Formats: sequence, C-alpha cells, structure tokens
Amino acid sequence: MTNKILAQIDDKVITESEIDSALKQLPQEQAMYFNTPDGRAQLLEQLVNFEVFLKYAKENNIEEEEEFKTQLKRVKEEILVQYMYSKIMREATVEEKELEDYYNVNKDTFTEGESVRAKHILVATEDEALKVKKEIEEGLSFEEAAQKYSTCPSNVSGGDLGFFHAGQMVPEFEKAAFEAEIGDVTEPVQTQFGFHLVKVEEKKPAVVKSFEEVKDVIRKNILTDRQRYKVASKADELRKAYNVTINQ
Repeated sequence: MTNKILAQIDDKVITESEIDSALKQLPQEQAMYFNTPDGRAQLLEQLVNFEVFLKYAKENNIEEEEEFKTQLKRVKEEILVQYMYSKIMREATVEEKELEDYYNVNKDTFTEGESVRAKHILVATEDEALKVKKEIEEGLSFEEAAQKYSTCPSNVSGGDLGFFHAGQMVPEFEKAAFEAEIGDVTEPVQTQFGFHLVKVEEKKPAVVKSFEEVKDVIRKNILTDRQRYKVASKADELRKAYNVTINQ
C-alpha cells in the first residue's frame, strides 16, 4: 500500500491507498475486475466525482434544504430498522448437537444420486454417426473420433462431458448414458441437437453425503429459519405493544 497522490481537488488529495481501501469494500468478483489498470482508473474517476459533488454540495448549503433533510431522516430511519433486524437475528443460535440430530433424521435428503462420466460425439445425421462408429470399431480411438467429427465444443477434450447426475442432460441422452456399460460405445442416440455416440467412462453409485459435508448447509438453513421466526415474533410483540390497527 502506498500514499502516492493520484489526484487533487483544491486541498483534498486522493491517494493510492484510498483506491486500495475502495477495492476492499467491493464484492470479490467486482474487486477482481477493478484491480486492473483500467479498473483502478475508473475507481479514481468515481472518487474524484464523489469529492467534487461533495464539495459543491457543502459550498451551496445543500444540507440545509428541506428535501435533503427529509431524505436524510428517512435513510437514518431505514438504517436504524436494519440495525434492529440484525441485532434480533444475532440472538438466533444453533448447537452442534442440533445439527447432528437434524442430519440423522433427514439423511434421505442428503443423498447424491448415481452419476456417470461420459464422452460423446455429436453429428448431424444417423448415417454420419454410424460411419463414425464403424471407424471406431476398426481402430480409431473414441477421443480422436470426437476431435475429428464431433460438432460439440467438448470435441477439444475428446468429447469428455465429465460427471453428471440424472436430470442434467436431455432425457434421450441421459437414458442411453445411464444404461450403457462402461467402455461400450452406444448406437446413435437422437436428441434435439442431432445424433450422439456415447461412451461411459465411469459410474458412481448413489451415496449419502457425510455429516461434515453438509453441516454448514444445515446450520445455515436452521439459522435462517430461526432468524425469521425471531423477527416475526418480535414484530408481533411490538404490534401488540404499540396498538397497531390495520384498516382494510
């Protein structure tokens, strides 16, 4: 971090360290974009604009305008309410044993279905698919055939689609992949994209995820439910305390 001066507005200076601080306030994805020469230049422009508008507003007593005071009051109220929400939600907690109990009762919901790793070759017609299959049977490797003939972008990796579960592919393709034996090349499979030759490389049976794999998800779900309940309960309590009446 450096204090190199990047811009000056009268007696106000903007330094390199202020750009670094601004980057830290951004979500990771945005920070990656702005942490480039062009991105940092954009951030500097934004900081300069902020300072000149702030200076102008103060010099022209914008803070004394009634409309500004009204908006400021509203913003302060919104921040106050959001702070109250956060304070109430922080009261919600989850014990480790509760996570384990939830996992044991709901194990079925943490089952990861059977998956297959398959390669495919996509061509326009059934005749093309049959010709390619014949070449494979005569000695051309499936991967070479995919690179040579397949119109799918996966051709660069020999047609490899990686692992997928039921529901991730179109039905016709999925059925052929899950029914095929490992290492076999299927007959041409027609889908909306054309005709596929499918070769299954690996199969993984359905498994129940371990407690360690899912406990953070369980914690988040339980905590979210409890936070909602606490906010709703507090809202009911306050409505009664402040004699709320809703006319419909």
